[in-house]
Amino acid sequence: MKRIAAALGLLLLAGSGASAQSDESSAKEKVTPLFASDERLNITLTGPIKTIVNRAERSMDPHPARLQAAGESHAISLSARGKSRRKGENCKFPPLRIEFSAKPAETSLFHKQGGIKLVTHCSTREKYDQYVLREYAMYRLYSVVTPESLKVRLAQVTYLDDGDVVAARPGFLIEDADDAARRLGVKEVDIGNIGSNLLNREAAARFAMFQYMIGNTDWAMVVGPDPTDCCHNSKLLGESKSARRDLTPVPYDFDNSGMVDAPYAYPNAALGTNSVRTRVYRGFCSLNSLVPGEIERLRRLRPQFEAEIRAIPGLEQRTREDMLRYLDGYYKSVADERSVKRNIYDKCR
Repeated sequence: MKRIAAALGLLLLAGSGASAQSDESSAKEKVTPLFASDERLNITLTGPIKTIVNRAERSMDPHPARLQAAGESHAISLSARGKSRRKGENCKFPPLRIEFSAKPAETSLFHKQGGIKLVTHCSTREKYDQYVLREYAMYRLYSVVTPESLKVRLAQVTYLDDGDVVAARPGFLIEDADDAARRLGVKEVDIGNIGSNLLNREAAARFAMFQYMIGNTDWAMVVGPDPTDCCHNSKLLGESKSARRDLTPVPYDFDNSGMVDAPYAYPNAALGTNSVRTRVYRGFCSLNSLVPGEIERLRRLRPQFEAEIRAIPGLEQRTREDMLRYLDGYYKSVADERSVKRNIYDKCR
């Protein structure tokens, strides 16, 4: 995919310091206000929370509710979303979708937001807060790798139902793929299953190696559960909505990865592993020539990954240490040519 200089803030392409500053400002203007800051946001959601939670497994019907944050109050509809996390056997509190009843004003923090995905705490047990923060960290790590990623905003969310505090727990909001595309100067491509030859090779290799690094096998960048709707835990971006070449896959939903290690996560039976902590490379063999470059890229970024993990607010020390150890396991798995052959080239598809 051709990169749009202004959208990505590639200052080296600017002709002078003034034009470079202008390009950077232009790129920042394309980020919606909600995702322009990394500051943790305090949110209060008021509505039939108990009803939404109790019916989550069988219903994703929207319910009138209210969102309060940053001194603002908005009428919204609130609904359960997702698949595995809506099942009571996995989670006692489902992920949610927020839809604004009216377009927020230009001065609002939520300007240009129509609907937002909210990742929630899954269970009332406090240890589940750490899994929310772990998954939040995965989005942050991928944004270190590339701007062709979904931005996230950490939040402390209070849930009110008829005056009662149902819960007050961490969560995070996820940038919509359309907003990410606008920020990057491209378009989200809605398409059915595709061939791997339609993907941008560099982006696909980058995607696959990152997923291997975090131990995630719950994805597909060319097929989806519904053949008419590509892909699984991945969005496609292209030069236009009708683009059918040079497509960039953008990942989301990392809770089944080894670095998150959620209690409800399960290994991919088709891969013959017994734990989500077991790394399995699922990149395409046609991309093998790009593997050395991607390994080197992730090696150079290691200090930034480690700094990002250490900076996540609310992470307990033992959680942080576990994530850093798991990250170290990746680097050991690609430490030399023999390891790369065994773990990458011999496992490609």
